Amino acid sequence: MREKHGLNVKKRRMIAYVLLIAIAVICLFWLYILVVNATRTDAEMKRGFTMIPAGNLWVNWKNLLESPLPVIRSMCNSLIVSTFASVFSIYFAALAAYGFHMYEFRGKHVLMTFVLMIMMVPTQVNTLGYLQLVNRMNLADTFLSLILPRLAVPVTFYYVKQYLESMSLQSLVEAARIDGAGEMHIFHRMIVPLIRPALAVQIIFEFVASWNNYFLPALLLHSDDKKTLPIIIGLLRSANFVDQDEGQIYVCIAFAILPVVVIYLLLSKMIIQGLTAGGDKG
Repeated sequence: MREKHGLNVKKRRMIAYVLLIAIAVICLFWLYILVVNATRTDAEMKRGFTMIPAGNLWVNWKNLLESPLPVIRSMCNSLIVSTFASVFSIYFAALAAYGFHMYEFRGKHVLMTFVLMIMMVPTQVNTLGYLQLVNRMNLADTFLSLILPRLAVPVTFYYVKQYLESMSLQSLVEAARIDGAGEMHIFHRMIVPLIRPALAVQIIFEFVASWNNYFLPALLLHSDDKKTLPIIIGLLRSANFVDQDEGQIYVCIAFAILPVVVIYLLLSKMIIQGLTAGGDKG
């Protein structure tokens, strides 16, 4: 009976591995095609599809840098906006989640319901009002206009709050309060290290969301020296058929996803810990 059970476990594990490998291949296939296209010239791509890399990566990159578009500057702009937006978003979301989790106050459940309602509202709905607010505050064509909305992200707040509720922190916090520790000291020295996996997961999500954001930057940033990388990619793709260079477009896209891949590789272990923490604690 035990041998039969062991064989069933091995079969299930083998099936799981095969499915995971197949999913990984499907996901990575498109990334591979992107890299292949980045090594081909516009004329080569118009001849048809191929999976064999060419040797024109440096040529495409050189042509991209020689174009009138500020590619490197836009890369730096995207890094500045995404880094500050993700860090501030995680910090204030964690602070608010800690307050909601540890304190009881009047209207707490009403406020939580309000936050859940805001999560259902698409960004495009309040864009017009936000544009008017930005213009009144003289923040148009500045990076602050892109960073400030990330200070209060309902989804991030809700995720961190649910993570805190999966942990038993009341006795630990009460013991720290008895020892004379202040609330901010408890939050920074005790709570933040405990919820680090959840913060790492949300940093990834927030960084990617800010990095790929095209809608708001296209509306708020007007100066060429302040445009972010998605806008530059959009400008490359909006060229007419005669002037459009597919090689430059693909090498720019490959260049754009490089920081995201690096972030994933650096924090991959914490991402797995954060995504599986709820099941482990359950």
